[in-house]
Order: sequence, then C-alpha cells, then structure tokens
Amino acid sequence: MIALTGAKILTMCGHPLESGTILIKDGRLEAVQADVKIPGGYEIIDTTGKFITPGLIDAHTHLGVYAESLDWSGEDVNEISNPITPGLDVIDALNPADVGLAEACGGGITTAMVAPGSANPVAGQCLIIKTRPRQSVEQMIVKRHAGLKIAFGENPRRVHGDQKKMPVTRMATASLIRETLQKGRDYLAKQDSKDHKFDYAMEAVAKALRKEMPIRAHAHRADDIITALRIAREFELDIIIEHATEGHLIADVLADNKARVVLGPLFVTKGKLEMKESSWLAPALLADRGVKFALMSDHPVVPSKFLTVYAGLAARFGLDADQALRAITIDAADILGLADRIGSIEQGKDADLVVWSDHPLLLAAKPELVIIDGKIGTVDNQQHISNWQD
Repeated sequence: MIALTGAKILTMCGHPLESGTILIKDGRLEAVQADVKIPGGYEIIDTTGKFITPGLIDAHTHLGVYAESLDWSGEDVNEISNPITPGLDVIDALNPADVGLAEACGGGITTAMVAPGSANPVAGQCLIIKTRPRQSVEQMIVKRHAGLKIAFGENPRRVHGDQKKMPVTRMATASLIRETLQKGRDYLAKQDSKDHKFDYAMEAVAKALRKEMPIRAHAHRADDIITALRIAREFELDIIIEHATEGHLIADVLADNKARVVLGPLFVTKGKLEMKESSWLAPALLADRGVKFALMSDHPVVPSKFLTVYAGLAARFGLDADQALRAITIDAADILGLADRIGSIEQGKDADLVVWSDHPLLLAAKPELVIIDGKIGTVDNQQHISNWQD
C-alpha cells in the first residue's frame, strides 16, 4: 500500500489538484484527493514539487514484434507471403525482452497497442499490453483481440505489386478487403449449420463483423481514409483510422462520421508520396472540428519513449496543452475501449502513474517513477528502470 503526497496531479478527468494525495492498494487507485487522510500501514512517498500524470498510452506501435537492435530476425511485423492474413495474431510474435519495450516503459508509457504491419490489405490481429517487463506475453495483456488490422494506400501495392500479384492498385486493395469481409459474412451465416467448418482466419473476421473488435485501418491519404470509412459503412464495422496523415484535410468528413483517429507519427520526414501533406498543425485542426484522436509513435518508426515530446510539439503548433495530454492518456484510452480502467487518475482505476520532475510537456521533464498496476519502477538518468518494487 502506497501513498504519494504533495505533487501537482494532472488527473485528466477534471481540474488538476495543486497538492494532492494518491492512495494505491492492491494495484488500484484507492483515493485521489487534495486532503485525503492516510491510513496506517501505507508507505508514504513525498512527491512535493513533482507532477503526476496517468500512465501514458501509445495507441499504435509495433513494440516487441519489430524489435530494436536486431536484423531481420527481429522483424516479425509483416507476413508478405500472402496479402490476406486475418488469422495472424501479434501475441505469437511479441517478444517481452525487446529493448524498445523496456525503454518505452522508462519513458512513462504504461500501455501500448501493438499491431501487425501494413504490408497486407488484411494483416492480422492487434494486442494491447502493459509495458512492465514480464516473462510471458500473457502476463502483459490488457486486451487480447484489440483490432483487425487492414491497410490501404502505398504499402500493400508496393509489397505485393513488386511480387507481381494483387494488389497492384488501390482498387485491388479495396476489393480484397471486401472479399474477405464477405467471406466472413458467409462463414457467420453457416455457423449453426452442418456445413460449418472452423477456420482461424474467418474467426478473426467474424469477431470484427460482430463488433467484438474494431477494424484498425492504416490510411494516410484522404481518399484512402474515405475508402476505409465507405467499407466500414457497407459492412457495419467499428472502425479506427490509423495514421490519417491527410485527415486534417477532411476534418469535417471525419467529424460527420464520428470517426476515431490515431494520428501520426508526426515526428518524421515526408518519406513517401502519401505523406506529403503531413503537418504538425493537424492535431489542432482535428481538435477544432471535434474529432477524437490519440497520438502515436508507430514505434520503431519513432521511439515510443518520447511520446510526451510529440504531444508537446503538437501543443507548440496550436493544440491546447490539456488536449495534447489527453491525446496520450484518456482520449487514447477511450479510443482503445479502456477508459474504464486507464487514462485518468480516478478511484478504482488501475494504478498506472508517472511521477515527473516537471510538467510532462516540457522538453526537460523526466519521468522519475513509473507505476504500473501498483508496482513502482525507479527511472535512472538514462531513462531505464533498473528495479521494480511492490
């Protein structure tokens, strides 16, 4: 049982507490108040002069499946032998020992959505994990079936077009996705008949059709985003737009569709044609139209551990600072379907917290303590956590 006292608490669910106390018990937030009385038996940690935020949420990464410090042997993110692979699941490739995971945790990232890559029109199933180092993936899971990844635009065309097979065009990409979803409909229609045959790939598609998980649509260009929304309407799917590089150009369309967006990564050069309209103004423009969005790292494209830097830069380019923090905490949690557990500092939620040396959007701010499910990790000057204590 732990009591954190004296810090400015950025709760992300109301006004900050200028000097509050947080009680942690059994991995949960027991109390969050300005004047809470600390019962006996609690370890008191004085955090006076510090800032406390919820644990940060990176809503789109390839942590653990596109490993750092390794050659091809650590790249398990794209199965390019077949353009349609819905039965794949990142749980079977995620390496808990990936150094990127450890460094993300040291940067205050307590929850991450891990997705397959974007080589395939239908790529496989996503996973949401806590980042505290564990021996097995099962010990890290927050949500097992967190989305069916689909992809539009340049990547599927390049990867499979180079192999002289579909898709070579955007038309073919959309056609393959529709065909897969229709096969899923046919599979569901036969589930209670004697002709039904179990199929792992179609089970994944069926979960998306039953809205047991969203489709997570990789789309940069505005027309690709609209194609993704069109297919989602046709098949009555729950959809999250991933990347949305040109989303700010169609912000009204996104708002009208009540689209949820995981935006980014923005801290990159315009490395391919479909990213030519990438802009740091995009977060503020989406916010102005009322589009709910999270910010991503797309790790290892840019490091997950610097997520607050990307949020701070969004604030530099016009996004309200509170909104910037929401995009890596409570709004990210809401988009991931986990706002009842994480993303804000409220009684009953998971005890995922970060104690900062200064306001987290300042470049010089450092995470000093990272707390996940009530377990405390101390961050050293290289942003590594050298030990965990209960």
